[in-house]
Amino acid sequence: MALLDEHLDRLAEDGRSPVTLSTYRFAAGKLTKFLGGVRVGEASTARLDAALRSMRAAHGATMAKQAKTILRGALQLAVIANVLGANPVRDVQPLRAKRQPKGAVALTAGELRELLDKLGASQFCRDHDLVDPITLLIATGRRRSELLALRWTDFDPDAGTLTVAGTLVRVTGNGLVRVDETKTAAGRRTLPLPRFAVDILSARRAVPYFGEQPVIFPSTAGTLRDPNNFGKQWRTVREDLGVPEVTTHSFRKTVATLIDDPLSRDRQHSPRSHGLWHYLCRERLLTPALIRPTGRDFI
Repeated sequence: MALLDEHLDRLAEDGRSPVTLSTYRFAAGKLTKFLGGVRVGEASTARLDAALRSMRAAHGATMAKQAKTILRGALQLAVIANVLGANPVRDVQPLRAKRQPKGAVALTAGELRELLDKLGASQFCRDHDLVDPITLLIATGRRRSELLALRWTDFDPDAGTLTVAGTLVRVTGNGLVRVDETKTAAGRRTLPLPRFAVDILSARRAVPYFGEQPVIFPSTAGTLRDPNNFGKQWRTVREDLGVPEVTTHSFRKTVATLIDDPLSRDRQHSPRSHGLWHYLCRERLLTPALIRPTGRDFI
């Protein structure tokens, strides 16, 4: 439907973020498989409901909901133009997942300790540059698209902070790009880093290839590292590391769980990532013997 493109163009004119537009355009591309050739006057509630349910079966509830959102906006343009008397999407039945998502698995203190041991010892992780970024995911709890968008200018070793101010997104026609925004407004912040994270980043910056790149975690070609490829590499090795169900989002959930432990931080005085540092030390996940001077050999 041509109205979909017009609606997305209007969203771009209104300043909608490239991340959101990329998501919507991808969903719109899938939607055309189910509604291609349907004229505006033929877009009945029954037809739209059937198409969106078929899309849910093929691509999941999340993408079907995204398609419903942009379809509602597109057909509202027809209402504004007096082509339709009412928006037919309004009466489409809610799109619920057939089963609740399992969600990311959070690691316990013992599991995290064992993973850190195996991560540093893994030849695959060293060869594919997974040790440092996975360790930073554990230290910060960031999304992988935010982690891989980090630049050396975002790192202040003297202050011991890391500014999260961008994310990676794939934009049609432009490929993988870095945008100066995060998934949510709350995601844009300057994080105080635990000492071990500062040491790892400082050591990494001293490595000729890594220190010469604009981003902290580049691809082997010196370009932006694809979050999807990064995820595939993790899925390839995680079973060998003894964590077959752990996703990169699990580290985010683990950090949230650990730093919310009332014993892990002084709620009055200690920043959240500093609380994580104290927790790791308290549980003997990190000790001076585990943090080598080079920083690259974390375990």
